[in-house]
Amino acid sequence: MISGKERRLRRIFPDGRAVIIPMDHGVTSGPIKGLVDMQAIVNKLFLGGANAIVVHKGIAKSIDTKGLGLIIHLSASTKYSLRPNTKVTVCSIEEAVRLGADAVSVHINVGDENEHEMLKEMGEIADECDSLGIPLLAMMYPRGAKIPSEHDPEAVAHAARLG
Repeated sequence: MISGKERRLRRIFPDGRAVIIPMDHGVTSGPIKGLVDMQAIVNKLFLGGANAIVVHKGIAKSIDTKGLGLIIHLSASTKYSLRPNTKVTVCSIEEAVRLGADAVSVHINVGDENEHEMLKEMGEIADECDSLGIPLLAMMYPRGAKIPSEHDPEAVAHAARLG
């Protein structure tokens, strides 16, 4: 028997590999040149052979994925926040599924002063994804006062291990 999670993963990784295009940056950074007409970008990505896209729920509501896998990003913050590295959940898994998501993603800044809250949320999201058969992508970044550099091999290895 093929599980729902396997079916969803096959839409993203049809031959075991995938080109996944993240386009979730608009929430954090605002309008980005080249990512204004999202439907036109999705059309080009489909024709170019991409397998899946990562977007927030607002964009997911306004585009036709053309058969690309849809990964809805659940967490966000903005560059204007007093704590831009603290990500909060802005979409539920249930809403992502209603929008047709094949998977969901979360963003954790390892080393942030609110890391513990982000990790707690990721744990809860992971449990719910597991019970519903929804793949979860964990975007883990080493960022914070105790991180010597985002590119420090030890910090990157630790963030990857958490993921």
